[in-house]
Amino acid sequence: MSTQYFVVGSGSIGRRHHENLKTLGAEVHLLGWRGLDMATLEALIGGAESAAMVIATATQIRLELITLCGRLGVPFFVEKPLAFRRNELDQIFRAAMPVADRSMVGFMMRYHPAFRALIEEPVAHPYGFHMEIGHDVRQWRQNWRFGDSYASRQEGGGVLLDLCHELDMAQCLFPKVTLQAVNCIGHADFPGVDFTTQVTLTQSGGPAGTVAMDYLSPKSLRRLALRGREEVLDLDLLGPAWVRASDESETNRSWEFDRNDMFLGIMDDFMALVEGRAVSNNPLMPRFDRVYESCALIAQAWEARSFHGEIEGGFA
Repeated sequence: MSTQYFVVGSGSIGRRHHENLKTLGAEVHLLGWRGLDMATLEALIGGAESAAMVIATATQIRLELITLCGRLGVPFFVEKPLAFRRNELDQIFRAAMPVADRSMVGFMMRYHPAFRALIEEPVAHPYGFHMEIGHDVRQWRQNWRFGDSYASRQEGGGVLLDLCHELDMAQCLFPKVTLQAVNCIGHADFPGVDFTTQVTLTQSGGPAGTVAMDYLSPKSLRRLALRGREEVLDLDLLGPAWVRASDESETNRSWEFDRNDMFLGIMDDFMALVEGRAVSNNPLMPRFDRVYESCALIAQAWEARSFHGEIEGGFA
């Protein structure tokens, strides 16, 4: 029985998933959200002998699609962040229960080779960490204006939601981290939208650290630093390469890396879940029923944002 995959959302990430599903041999249909009504979508999915959905819409458009999937018994892959308010997040998890163990959330950084290596070879006795991701959002996407995008919306926009993978990685490294503070800088032209955000996290009996994101860096960067009692580690996730050092030695390591390999890896595992095949050996596979803590941390952080001033510059 051949499964038909329906990608809902025809923006850049939807098109990427569509192409990757084709590369992986799937029968796939790309559907733009604008002009698509739920009755038509239900008829398309209900008419397939076996169906799965990829949800690549704006964050605000999650609950109704996942509710449809849960009601029809259709597994889904949904882009991050799942929701930016805890009450809606809990509604989504309840709606998804019938298919949660066959569905996934798009935390594709869990398929980054250097991050996987760090999970397999953790820094012992960590006491501190810092994660940072930054880029000039105006240079990031071609033929794109920030002011026209989902990221510029007061409800569901901003850098914390756009670049929330680092919060998921912090949760993977330090389960049950506790949110302490979320400090942001905004922009006068986009009220309520964070352009640079620093999140402070702690783990009971463990390390304290920060996760920083911004739309402003003139040079793209993505870094992770861990400090332990026996060694320190500095990881450049764009390289990717790391340096691990102790009082006695220093080790350098690098990886061959194509960014799309992460998207292919996570989609291949989703297809395996849908089709009843063996998944990869990735212990971090973000199956829907196993990622509530990360999703809740992101929503909690967004709701806890505190603004401390504004930047200037043209982003419209």
